[in-house]
Amino acid sequence: MRIPPSLRKVARLALALAVTAPTLFGAAPVAALSRIKDLAQVEGVRQNQLVGYGLVVGLNGTGDTLNNAPFTKQSLTAMLERLGVNTRGATLRTANVAAVMVTASLPAFATQGTRLDVTVSALGDSKSLQGGTLLVTPLLGADGEVYAVGQGSVTIAGFQAEGDAAKITRGVPTVGRIANGAVIEREVEFKLNAQKSLRLSLRNPDLTTAKRIAGSINDFLGADTAEPTDPATITLNIPAKYRGNMIQLLTEVEQLRVEPDQTARVVVDERSGIIVMGRDVRVSQVAVAQGNLTVTISERPTVSQPEALSNGETVVVPRSNVKVDTGDKNKLALVGEGVTLRELVDGLNALGIGPRDLISILQAIKSSGALQADIEVM
Repeated sequence: MRIPPSLRKVARLALALAVTAPTLFGAAPVAALSRIKDLAQVEGVRQNQLVGYGLVVGLNGTGDTLNNAPFTKQSLTAMLERLGVNTRGATLRTANVAAVMVTASLPAFATQGTRLDVTVSALGDSKSLQGGTLLVTPLLGADGEVYAVGQGSVTIAGFQAEGDAAKITRGVPTVGRIANGAVIEREVEFKLNAQKSLRLSLRNPDLTTAKRIAGSINDFLGADTAEPTDPATITLNIPAKYRGNMIQLLTEVEQLRVEPDQTARVVVDERSGIIVMGRDVRVSQVAVAQGNLTVTISERPTVSQPEALSNGETVVVPRSNVKVDTGDKNKLALVGEGVTLRELVDGLNALGIGPRDLISILQAIKSSGALQADIEVM
């Protein structure tokens, strides 16, 4: 069948529009989807903090001064007595011992006999823990029970060197780590497979995100299994086919993808001048101007010498130059209605201002009611 020339022209025009439409009108933005695994965690599956007090020995004269750290002296005396050495009433002058605090995090489902890393921090006036060895130290949980025992050689990242007239310190030589330095002696019981219901805790609580996560889980399981109870919690009722096999259920649920929502927020740190703005920050129509009064005074003293064969004296004559900048070049800038984050940043950067002035401008825009976001000052 022969196609008329007019129809061929229409077909070519439609094909050209189809090819150039994404370029002319812009492709639709792709939603930033995140895994539920990255948005929430299972309540009860958590770390537990451990802490202990111990002694580090073997220091090369950089330990605690026993006269200034009585707790180190008492601990050293008690340890020697347990080993059968009586030092009561004796004068101890060693500088190779330091009292330390030992901290560690007990992972969820950690089993007895496995190892974990510990951090060792000086408690007294020790100068460095380099080359030291931590003696057996019980690590306690919040309930006062011993969950791990630490011991081993301390590794530090910093150093300190000094001479008669100079001293240099890099890093923190009074804090170190012991890789695999503690052995777990007690387990935290949590029977995951025996649970009839679970709760998912959102890392960033939000009503919309909680509803979307619950909806994604219900669509996947085909029943009203998940229900958001508050902005930070989602209750998950275990279906009958997954009871006794909680690992399979959580593995499949945590891979589901959801678009998280967030509150429009501007975070500023006035000390460092850092500004972070979320994508949903919007600004109503407002006019912004920025200008400062700057007074600069510079001194250029000159030397005045008398003429030859005269009885005058050489004197220094002050010369001051005062310059005033009123910021007349800074014009009033108009920020349009409901601009996006990129347009807001481009508009404020066009004023030629620094981060610290930008913080003041954002606070002023918020006070005027034109900034549709919360400002959080760190």
